[in-house]
Amino acid sequence: MADANSGAEVRNSILNSTKKVIGIMPEYTEFDDQLILYINTVFSKLWQLGVGPEDGFQIEDETTTWNEYLDDNKLLNDVKTFVHFSVKLMFDPPQSSSSMNALNELIKEYEWRINIQVDPERDSE
Repeated sequence: MADANSGAEVRNSILNSTKKVIGIMPEYTEFDDQLILYINTVFSKLWQLGVGPEDGFQIEDETTTWNEYLDDNKLLNDVKTFVHFSVKLMFDPPQSSSSMNALNELIKEYEWRINIQVDPERDSE
């Protein structure tokens, strides 16, 4: 039973889920400071898109969760992928130009989708 809870904790932790997606085990902390910097940079970009608390958002360690950031808003699940892909691009960019272009295109698509989702005009229609 503890393993199931540990898996849920990793998935809900912003830092640990990002580490897992980019191929780093959650227990390995050597790059945490760098990853936290990149994650917080992406949160700044998301704030500019209209996502997150009015006064911004940042993490300091593995204890901050997606639920804290997204407030359980299932319509913003794309944010997780956007953060993961954006951090991957900064932390471990692909070596081939075609892979780099593909990742950049995915990030742009998620940015567009998030922007559409949080567009205030959408609620007034």
